[in-house]
Amino acid sequence: MKNYLLDSLFINMLRLRAICPFSWRVFQFRTCSCKPLISQMITCTDEEQVFDLIEKNKAILSEKQVECAFNILWQFQKQKTSFLKNVDCIRDHPQFLTLHNLATSQMEFMNDDTLVNVLYITQQCATEAHDLVAALVIEAWRRLERFDINVLSKFSSCLAKQNLYFSPLMGKIADIVHRNLETIEDLRSLSVLMVSISSLISQRFQEQLVNKTENLFDTIDSSQVNVARRIVQFLRNIKYSYYPLLERCNKVFLSNMNHLDLDSISKILSLYHSLQFHSFEFVKTAKKRLAEMIPLFDHPDGFVKLFVALGPIAGPEEKKQLKSTLLLMSEELTRQQALAVMGAMEEMESRNSHLIKKIASILYKHLDNYKPIELLRITQALIFLHFQSKELFVRLRELLLRYLKISVIPSEISILVYALSILPSSHLDEVGISRIEAILPQCDLNDLNGFATSVLRWIHYDRKCLDNTTGKQLKLLQKLDHFGLQRLRKCNNLNLLWEELKSLKGDWFAESLLEETAGTLHRLMEEINYKNVAEIASFISRTNYFSTLLLDRIASVVVQQSQKIHPYVILDIILPFSIFNYDPPQNDEFFRICIQYLNSYLSGLDPLMLVFLGYSLATLGYFPEDLLKAIFNIKFLAKMDSQLEFLCSSLNMKVQFRLMELNRAVCLECPEYQIPWFHDRFCQQQYNKDFGSMNGAQQQIYKMLAEVLGGTNCVKASVLTPYYHRIDFECILDKRKKALPYGSHNITLGKLPETHWESHTQITGSRLPPGAERIALEFLDSRAFCRNIPHLKGKSAMKKRQLEILGYRVIQIPHFEWNSMALSTKEARMDYLRERIFGKSKS
Repeated sequence: MKNYLLDSLFINMLRLRAICPFSWRVFQFRTCSCKPLISQMITCTDEEQVFDLIEKNKAILSEKQVECAFNILWQFQKQKTSFLKNVDCIRDHPQFLTLHNLATSQMEFMNDDTLVNVLYITQQCATEAHDLVAALVIEAWRRLERFDINVLSKFSSCLAKQNLYFSPLMGKIADIVHRNLETIEDLRSLSVLMVSISSLISQRFQEQLVNKTENLFDTIDSSQVNVARRIVQFLRNIKYSYYPLLERCNKVFLSNMNHLDLDSISKILSLYHSLQFHSFEFVKTAKKRLAEMIPLFDHPDGFVKLFVALGPIAGPEEKKQLKSTLLLMSEELTRQQALAVMGAMEEMESRNSHLIKKIASILYKHLDNYKPIELLRITQALIFLHFQSKELFVRLRELLLRYLKISVIPSEISILVYALSILPSSHLDEVGISRIEAILPQCDLNDLNGFATSVLRWIHYDRKCLDNTTGKQLKLLQKLDHFGLQRLRKCNNLNLLWEELKSLKGDWFAESLLEETAGTLHRLMEEINYKNVAEIASFISRTNYFSTLLLDRIASVVVQQSQKIHPYVILDIILPFSIFNYDPPQNDEFFRICIQYLNSYLSGLDPLMLVFLGYSLATLGYFPEDLLKAIFNIKFLAKMDSQLEFLCSSLNMKVQFRLMELNRAVCLECPEYQIPWFHDRFCQQQYNKDFGSMNGAQQQIYKMLAEVLGGTNCVKASVLTPYYHRIDFECILDKRKKALPYGSHNITLGKLPETHWESHTQITGSRLPPGAERIALEFLDSRAFCRNIPHLKGKSAMKKRQLEILGYRVIQIPHFEWNSMALSTKEARMDYLRERIFGKSKS
């Protein structure tokens, strides 16, 4: 019905324009006084009093009085809390129909502001008043060119409420804004328009709006939270993390935190997440503000929103309080509330089995009403939370298959196939294969990657698959390869390519498309600029593909366009150089610019970012003193500890390891900074529980080393060095190149020896006999090298550098040498080890 009305609306508007292309209605102005009645309306204390006045005066109500009545009714609604609002009491009142009819008959006498105001309030209070809304929109379209900026912005928000983002009318509004952008000085109105038209505008127009917003930002009061929020929403809509504006908006939010309500904080957190904008200060203050709200909500409408916003950033006590309160009201949850709670519990890594079971039962009850994307979210959350219910998973599979049979949208089919692939005991039948094959020509790289990931999962895990089905799956993979390669070869725009590349991951992409993707990036390399350089650098880091051409281009863009690059993205830019252990031709200037930018912005960067920056630069052998002093002080470390509370367990541990590795690097490579080593306890805890077993290659090397060196007592396996580097094997040669025995220690192959803790900061080389040398032998598997060429990565290069400082001669044994045809026999491998250790092939 709604679609029919909208279609009729646009047909009527087009007819009207065809009949009267240049005519405008001449407005009649009434002379009667309406102030006494308006004064009476203003003194009303509830909706019934307003409706009584309408009933008594309906024969003489003017357009201004009609507007006033709408305004007063809407003010009453706004004063109520969200879950007490009841627009039905207004919409279903007999006198509201009278007001509705008066507005319809008098709209031609309304001025522009009144007309749009009545439209706005009608939409808020009477969702069923399609005929009045349609008439008001038609009238507004007739007057569109003469609307001032305030009226135009309010009208655009009315169209947005009807989801008319892509309508011809919204396009006309975008054109008006574009033509008049230079004269617009009201950022409040402009921010509304920016959000409304964001789906229709070109990249150049987006840039003009961003620049205009920057120029006008200082004209708004620091309390204008809604303006700042709309600016962030616009940036989210156009997928542009423009840090200068985000920072300024963030300052507005922080200065007004005590006045932000739950809705505002929830929206801001969601927008920041979408833009991958991390503000530790905002999260910390938002957590405190949200925690204060816990006792204020005893109804699911508000509490679920609080649970979703606070849960992922809450501390242990707050999480416990949130979960216990939610359990008490779980029976009252709607299907959408249950879905939101399950998503938050996944993000919280919850293990509260009782609450998970409760929410799952609500989801099960409403499964038939969820959309495909919602079914995927449910499936992912249940699998992640280790929930087990054969009945629920069977029903999920039935619904996913039902949707799969009727869906024609590639992205939706990809979602359905992926959801099916992660269900327990699931497989892809011929119907599923045929559905995928039918839409392959329409798929982008994301869809193709989703299909390939799902098919590979089925092939790998489904041992009960019939041979002919497996064969069809393999043929499907070949078709996916074909369409993926074809799409890459046809691509001629880097920004469009990036939209498809930025979330790609998995084995299929790496094995089938990575080489062609690199070739496409080489072809479009000149399009890399200050806007996308960080994104391309981040992608290269993620793929582990070493390309000097791309890295040199990235360095060149940074050097040439440094003034336009924000310090927030320096980490993404430096990361591939650190990972790949690569110095570009403009090495000195490139790193000077990056370090200079960081030093000028140290106070504005989050602790986590500073730690990762310090580690990345240390990997390359750079140790900026200002950066290190900013990190290694009590105040910073306390701030970092408080930030770790908000992180998931895996990221929390990664940050702690990076800080330890940076601490070790500084102590070993820059002792002149006199930064103390303070990670003994952390390392002992981690390495006590992290000793694994030797793999097959390491066991082979250990046995052969024992033979080469003269016995098992001449070689140690899995040794912890000072500062807790772990090396695969260690031996000591005296000045005559003869291996020295260690003393009695027993080693069971496949198991690692016990570690006897000593002082782990003393340089070992000082305890050797005169002329002796300590040798570290490291077996380097594929993780130590780039994917496409045998180039040693930064982490292994840094370890070698630091082991040498500790007094070791380091022998690295690459996997591609050890497993080569040249070393296919035991004798060849023994000779290889002798040559690497003694410098000769025979003893």
